[in-house]
Amino acid sequence: MNRCKLQLMLPVLAGFALLSACEQTAETDVVSETASVELPNGMTVKEQIEARQGHLKKIGKAFKAISDQLKAGSPDLAQIQAAAATVPTEAMGMADWFPEGTGPASGIKTAALPIIWKDKTDFNDKIGAMQDAAAKLDSIAQAGDVAAIGAAFKTTGGTCKACHDKYRKDD
Repeated sequence: MNRCKLQLMLPVLAGFALLSACEQTAETDVVSETASVELPNGMTVKEQIEARQGHLKKIGKAFKAISDQLKAGSPDLAQIQAAAATVPTEAMGMADWFPEGTGPASGIKTAALPIIWKDKTDFNDKIGAMQDAAAKLDSIAQAGDVAAIGAAFKTTGGTCKACHDKYRKDD
């Protein structure tokens, strides 16, 4: 009886495996096609998402450097100043990093939520607040007052959090 069941189940399992493979291939083809679509700025969807992620990772790295130094017993002001100068530079043009078609529907891995493109005015306002706070953080960091840097860093981080809470998928 077991052999009979096994003989009946093998073709069924093989069929499911083939269907699954076809689905993955079709999905991959759609992602490949979408990834190579050229945007008005001359970049492909994939290039735009990768560029956006690159800028955001650099901002994250700068924030980590500042945070680590502020937590240190003797913060290295030069490291804080260099990292603080990176943030507004990397955040320049941020509103342009999210053109239509570069969200999760593109099939390319992104933490950007679709609401970005539905609530673009609020999203851009949050970007503006972050850019303003980043410029102030840089200015305060260059002045060298560690206590003031800590307060400005907290404010800037709050602007990032406000955007992430609404417009970024949790990891």
